[in-house]
Amino acid sequence: MKGFYILFLHIASITYTYSQEIKRDENARRSISTFKTTETIKLDGILDEDVWKAANKAQDFWMKFPNNTEKGSPATEAMVTYDNKFLYVAYKITVPKDKIINQSLKRDQGLRGGDGIGIVLDPLNLKTNGFYFAVSPYNSQTEGQIGATEEDIEFTWDNTWYSETKIYDDYWTAEIAIPFSVLRYENEGKVWGLNFVRAVRYKNEFHTWNNIPQQFPGTSLGYTGTLIWDDFPPQGGSKFVINPYVTGGFTSDKENNIETKPQGNIGMDAKIAVSSNMNLDLTINPDFSNVDVDVQVTNLTRFSVFFPERRAFFLENDDLFSSFGIPPVRPFYTRRIGSKNDQAVPILFGARLTGNLNKDLRIGAMNIQTGRKNGLSADNFTTLTFTQKVLERSQIKGYFINRSAFQTDQEKMTNPLDAYGRNAGLEANFSNKEGTINAWANGHQSFKPGSKGLNMFYNMGGGYFGQNFSSFIDHFAIDKDYYADVGFVNRVENYDAVRDTTIRRGTNSFYNETSYTFRPKKTFNTIELGTENFYALDDKNKTNELSFKLFTDFAFKNSSSVTLTYDINKVNLLYPFRFVDDETKKPLDAGLYDFKFFTIRASTDRRQNIILGGSAAFGKYYSADYQQYTASLTLRKQPYVSFAMMAEYNNLVFPTEYGSQTFLLLAPQIEVNFSNKLFWTNFMQYNTQTNNFNINSRLQYRYKPMSDFFLVYSDNYEIDPTIKNRNKGIVFKANYWLNI
Repeated sequence: MKGFYILFLHIASITYTYSQEIKRDENARRSISTFKTTETIKLDGILDEDVWKAANKAQDFWMKFPNNTEKGSPATEAMVTYDNKFLYVAYKITVPKDKIINQSLKRDQGLRGGDGIGIVLDPLNLKTNGFYFAVSPYNSQTEGQIGATEEDIEFTWDNTWYSETKIYDDYWTAEIAIPFSVLRYENEGKVWGLNFVRAVRYKNEFHTWNNIPQQFPGTSLGYTGTLIWDDFPPQGGSKFVINPYVTGGFTSDKENNIETKPQGNIGMDAKIAVSSNMNLDLTINPDFSNVDVDVQVTNLTRFSVFFPERRAFFLENDDLFSSFGIPPVRPFYTRRIGSKNDQAVPILFGARLTGNLNKDLRIGAMNIQTGRKNGLSADNFTTLTFTQKVLERSQIKGYFINRSAFQTDQEKMTNPLDAYGRNAGLEANFSNKEGTINAWANGHQSFKPGSKGLNMFYNMGGGYFGQNFSSFIDHFAIDKDYYADVGFVNRVENYDAVRDTTIRRGTNSFYNETSYTFRPKKTFNTIELGTENFYALDDKNKTNELSFKLFTDFAFKNSSSVTLTYDINKVNLLYPFRFVDDETKKPLDAGLYDFKFFTIRASTDRRQNIILGGSAAFGKYYSADYQQYTASLTLRKQPYVSFAMMAEYNNLVFPTEYGSQTFLLLAPQIEVNFSNKLFWTNFMQYNTQTNNFNINSRLQYRYKPMSDFFLVYSDNYEIDPTIKNRNKGIVFKANYWLNI
């Protein structure tokens, strides 16, 4: 542990040394003025209106990737105007028609898979949260919310907006109309944060209007230019949206001896604009039958796998609720809602209030009620959060979570711990103006019936995130009695394979990443060298795990890549653990294991219609001889048809008394895009680790903005010792988006 404190001091000195690497020049922040139009704009992608001829133009885009030190080419022009209902954006994007790359017509593909143009909006101009809208040359739309962390855009945020594009021989054009009603803001400011982003895929480049350091995403709110209004922007029109749905179909569950039966359901979502920047979302009897299935993985670790949330209701303004904690410990994990003891339970109704109370304070409040099913009690979930901006780019955040069970008297006696679970916490996140220096400190506590003391989780850390050099260290500790009923907590529950029981143990851990990125002018876009280090103590302050990873990543100019990693691990296994399914073999003994393995990964040019990828890993895993191989193949007829195949093979050969194990995962996927309104997706997964083969086929027709018809077929089979159907179903879902 002493070495980690020395490392921390070393990183602090490096942070100070490199703090001068990037200095932001406020005078370089670009601005564009807009004025109100009285002209009727026909949204057809043809820029023939007089307003576009007179509008100010955002030009001379900077290159964002592979470098940000020169202007991008070919040329891009963007223009902005507005009327009482819409913010209009027009683009002229220079590119030869035969150079356009557009891999799919599906929504929310972003700009990483093909050409496109996007706009970043920060209506409050506070760099805390914003919106992102993008279109491809074939008018495939992407929209998302940008949170304060800027790590990810929440693409599952959906709303009604309009766009049209037109492709010419040497350029393409786009017109976008964004209703003011979908943007939450106070109309008291005449300056918004604004940036334009462009993907030039045939050159493997990204361009932005306002220059952005390379370590930050192109949608970074900290590096926007400004949109200057000629008057206060108008308020939005519609204040109330309802989105009713109806479902029907047939399902069977042979695993639980439930024969084929018809099913049907109705429900509704609603959005109410409480104020110009505060929104109330309501849901009654929500249905998620149209949600994409999880992508299965092979899990060789002793701990659970984190699967992302896919249900739209939980994802809007998700950063207000799910960003607390760190990846191994999330006190709020919405996938716990609607699931209990690994069984699905119905959600009866829910409400979520989110938005800004003032320019510096965001709040969130959520309440969800689930129903009783199969002897499992109904639960009520309440979450309250706030995010207070301090300084220029720093925050103080807090939350309170409560889960209360509606138990019978018998359930109270047999399972008193299930009566309730509560969590509360405060977090402080500091960032300098440039976003290159970050520090954080968090404290969390849980409350359970009969639980006293040893129920805390905390973490603190900091680092420097430069354009070339980056390094941070994080320390976190979890008490053995820290519970998160509505969260995701790893490393506390340890399975004992001999006694077939789970034992809770606390942990005290340190994690560090350090890397340096070279940016050559030829052959490579980047060459990154780095290390990842992890050190964990158990609750008796004895070493539990020590790992060191050295990696080198080569990113070529043509978007192909090669990555080499070398892992060194020492694990003090606290309890016997079974890595193989053969019950006649001994579980692996508790004790100290020292093992190493090497991995190489490679991928060909991702812009092409044929893409190959794969990896190979070999060495030791605990006491086993370890081999892992993956392979992937993608075939495209852009932008209409895509076939992808992924295969993963893992082989663990332990000493004879512990047995051996082979895992195989196959996942073919076929997508057919008939248009940018009609999509057919087929996904199959064969996984020997979960003893399951599943098929999911989904047809989606967007017959009007935000209104869809889905037809979904799903089928699951047990594959060992014989193929046997577990459950299957075919359902339809239709929803209708109505502005009132």
